[in-house]
Amino acid sequence: MELLKRGNYVADRPLATVLYLALSLGRPLFLEGEAGVGKTEIAKVLADTLGRRLVRLQCYEGLDVASAVYEWNYQRQMLEIRLAEAAGMTDREGLAQDIFNERFLIRRPLLQALVADFQGPPVLLIDELDRTDEPFEAYLLEVLSDFQITIPEIGTIRAEQPPIVIITSNRTREVHDALKRRCFYHWVDYPSAERELEIIRVRLPGVEERLSRQIVTFVHELRKRDLFKLPGVAETLDWTRALTTLDTLELTPAVVNDTLGTLLKYQDDILKIQGSEAAKILAEVNMQLGVGRG
Repeated sequence: MELLKRGNYVADRPLATVLYLALSLGRPLFLEGEAGVGKTEIAKVLADTLGRRLVRLQCYEGLDVASAVYEWNYQRQMLEIRLAEAAGMTDREGLAQDIFNERFLIRRPLLQALVADFQGPPVLLIDELDRTDEPFEAYLLEVLSDFQITIPEIGTIRAEQPPIVIITSNRTREVHDALKRRCFYHWVDYPSAERELEIIRVRLPGVEERLSRQIVTFVHELRKRDLFKLPGVAETLDWTRALTTLDTLELTPAVVNDTLGTLLKYQDDILKIQGSEAAKILAEVNMQLGVGRG
């Protein structure tokens, strides 16, 4: 928890415990949860506080080996072939061995993560794994089990020291059990009101305490509503920055309506909340906090 705190990340004890175990036992950590709750930030904080290189693989539909693992530098290979032909080289087998070696290999994130440097093994962030296809997910099994990658033309490349692996998922689809079995697992939930208030204090020092409490209580009330996308911690921080930029000292219905676009990301959600519903939620917030009394 102290390590994360040094990186301005406010964690609860269960998250800190599973992270400690993953680091101590050399196991990948699989973090699942809604978007914006701070899963990706954990890998960034680890890399920063431990002084390690961060290698990030941003997943998307159709991600393949050439983009994630390696590919050959075909232009350099063709140039090498032409130079060899111009020099009168006729040994095709020897030429094939010359062009399929590490000089012509372009390392993508997964292969980069197997190479340690003087700082130690890097932090490998496999972000939003649920966006990829199942065949790529299956490819990861060898990497996560043995921290090695097999390249047919060269052979198997193994990590001398396993990287620190953080995998995130927003659960847009279920990730296969075979991959989860190779990892420690933790569900990153929305924080409690007190922890979210502490996050604002740590990440945005100087915000008025009363305004911070109004913001956090309002966001927690929003999370009880039936919205397409509930605001995460990232949206709470964005909204707080927006309000302080506008020199807001206290939430009012007008201020809430004007800034909902920094908190909610879908027009249907904004239309559902703005106006009378926003005023109703704010009245509930002020009643809970005793704002305006006495």
